[in-house]
Amino acid sequence: MLASVNSLGLTGIDGYVVTVEAFSTDGMPMFEIVGLPDASVKESRERVRAAMASCQLSFPVARLTVNLAPADVRKEGPAYDLPIALAILASSGVLDAEAIEGMAAVGELSLSGGVVGVRGALSMAIAARQQGMRALMLPEENAREAACVEGIDILPVKHLSEALDHIRGKRTITPATTTPYAQMLRERTRVSDFADVRGQKSAKRALEIAAAGGHNVLMIGAPGSGKTMMARCLPGILPDMTLEEALEATRIHSAAGQLSPNSGLLLERPFRSPHHTVSAVALVGGGSKAKPGEISLAHHGVLFLDELPEYDRAALEAMRQPLEDGFVSVVRVSAQAKYPARAMLIAAMNPCPCGNYGSKTQKCRCSPREIKRYLGRISGPLLDRIDIQLEINPVPVKEITAGEAEEPSSVIRERVQAARARQQARYKEEGITCNAELTARQVTQICKLDSGTQTIVEKACERYNMSMRALSRVLKVARTIADLEGAQDISRAHVLEALAYRNLDGQYWQ
Repeated sequence: MLASVNSLGLTGIDGYVVTVEAFSTDGMPMFEIVGLPDASVKESRERVRAAMASCQLSFPVARLTVNLAPADVRKEGPAYDLPIALAILASSGVLDAEAIEGMAAVGELSLSGGVVGVRGALSMAIAARQQGMRALMLPEENAREAACVEGIDILPVKHLSEALDHIRGKRTITPATTTPYAQMLRERTRVSDFADVRGQKSAKRALEIAAAGGHNVLMIGAPGSGKTMMARCLPGILPDMTLEEALEATRIHSAAGQLSPNSGLLLERPFRSPHHTVSAVALVGGGSKAKPGEISLAHHGVLFLDELPEYDRAALEAMRQPLEDGFVSVVRVSAQAKYPARAMLIAAMNPCPCGNYGSKTQKCRCSPREIKRYLGRISGPLLDRIDIQLEINPVPVKEITAGEAEEPSSVIRERVQAARARQQARYKEEGITCNAELTARQVTQICKLDSGTQTIVEKACERYNMSMRALSRVLKVARTIADLEGAQDISRAHVLEALAYRNLDGQYWQ
């Protein structure tokens, strides 16, 4: 007898429908899984046997073949355990095949029959809805994540017996519900706040501009000057993610297995801070199964690289294309995927190995050759892709102990939110959300200058030997400064401030 159950697979962060077919016939007892399964899928034979025994169900004594269609796409992971068990029971007549029509199932089975969580549940739920399925049965720990998708019933199950009782009509599983996104945003809590950062008003101003326009930032300063602390406060002033952005960021984390059990949508913009020993594959994505890297996990958020020169040169250079294009294409022999990677790069570094080069209070112990070698680990093309360069000086003790109240992140965030709202209104037909995403054509159209300001820009290009990419980024920053002030056009003051954030190339690298 032939029976089939809908399931779902994962390619990159996109789900696709997999039809699990079970065919039972007389003959020598055997159990074969076909359809290009990997080792973990083949091992489901023993997990399904034990889970059915735990539910007091007899495994059919027959020649049993399970096919995972489409057969030309490699199937990975244990998410097919539950649909395989349901298809086998339907083929042997234990379950009514008609009761399973229009429903999909995913989930790993433990030997006791428990249904264990899987990766990519949100992407699978989106794919099931797009294919017009009425319900998706999945592990309970993935229910909150998948319940964010409207138009499909999400049926959480803890045990195989619960799934069987629901299909038989003995006990109905109540579909999972989710809290409205706006309410979830109101209930979240924040940890780091700029109110705890003493002094550094110019640096805070620059980070506010970066947050408003989604710009990349490099901070250079002595140890203990507050670079890391300010970087960790940055997510607190970023604007709220839209529902679409939250869904996309959550899909990436879910596909990478980064979501904790029973977690829903990501409410805070991601903040990723990999150690400087991270490899190029871990940073941009790849591996034998083409997994997303740190730059994709930071999508719509912040990728913070502390002690930038200590990172492997190949890893840093691998980021150049994602920083420019906003996505990563990972191609391997056995897998390929395209991951979004529209993240803000926030980098911090010391000016030399001892950290005191240029300090007014501490004497540098490094030789000119050591300083040159240290700074030379950061290539010119990578520096060209950083919009804002900041020199961070230590805060005087008097300023730290003064006790004056600093501006909290909530106040700064209101200004950032207003600037982003102006950008979203301006670019609603362009397919982008902030100034940092402007293309060369859009920069020419939107960042127009008067003749006097254009002359200033031309002189700055000659003096600082700026590339066309660097000039484009200066204009984007100037447009953001104008948005923060609510100005319609870019003025001379806006351009001068933007140019002031590009002067570290000549000070340190030339």
